[in-house]
Amino acid sequence: MSTDAVTKPTYLDPKTLDRIKRLDVRARLVVEGFINGQHRSPYNGFAVEFATHREYAPGDDIRHIDWKVWSKTDRLYIKEYEEETNLKCTIILDASKSMKYGGEWSKYDYGATCGASLAYMLQQQQDAVGLVTFTTKVKKNLPASSHPNHLKLMLHEMEQTQPDEQTDISDVFPQLARQIRRRGIVVLISDLFLPIPTLAEALKQFRLRKHEVVLFHTMHDDELTFPFTDNTLFRGLEMAVQLHTEPRALRRAYLESVNKFLENVRKTCATAGVDYVLMNTKEPLDAALSGYLAFRQKVRRTAVHRGFH
Repeated sequence: MSTDAVTKPTYLDPKTLDRIKRLDVRARLVVEGFINGQHRSPYNGFAVEFATHREYAPGDDIRHIDWKVWSKTDRLYIKEYEEETNLKCTIILDASKSMKYGGEWSKYDYGATCGASLAYMLQQQQDAVGLVTFTTKVKKNLPASSHPNHLKLMLHEMEQTQPDEQTDISDVFPQLARQIRRRGIVVLISDLFLPIPTLAEALKQFRLRKHEVVLFHTMHDDELTFPFTDNTLFRGLEMAVQLHTEPRALRRAYLESVNKFLENVRKTCATAGVDYVLMNTKEPLDAALSGYLAFRQKVRRTAVHRGFH
């Protein structure tokens, strides 16, 4: 057997996750899935490692010396950590009616499993995690905590939530930005059925307060590929509209509109300094999370490396 065959991660098929009804079990399997697929722990992928370096001074704790920097510069530097306390993360989950799309394994199921997996992962390193569910308003707000029982409360809330109403973050995000006082990470999980200017202004509210923001854009494969061929009746989930049509006549224009929308979302996030991850509910969730965390770690290592050239 080749080395590649041994080390290649085995990801969980969405259909497998769909059969696992308990969200806590799903989350644990997802996290363990991408841990087994790599040699390093992914937990610190979300951690703020340190703010800067300064030169070593007599009396400093030698455990904080960066020996990699010493090997390159022949000078001793100390890592100065940004905060003595652990990371604080707030997961904001879209619970609007459009997230119900997908049947038994809906966008909401996928997004909730993503949020639960991140919460499970972060609590393994004693970080504080909070949950907000929203539609046109905040439905539930559980402030960040690292207490083990808090994770159970979050998972219970996500399991009990039934997507309803429309998506509207124009009032929700400014309100939350004022409430989340301590700087940390804000994770938004949504299908983003909203105007681009509204999204841009909402993201700006968090970035002005120095939060790191990660946007997991959750889309169903049907929405991304439009595979319909027979005459189909399309019904709006958030608006009382319906359209009976021949899909093949619409496919090209539809995909052009979707791709333009996705590109505008990417540009909006890039302009705001927000990490953007497109998540297709057809794809294994542990693969998507693993790839994103590996990307974050690479970016951080590159930033530290460039700081000494």
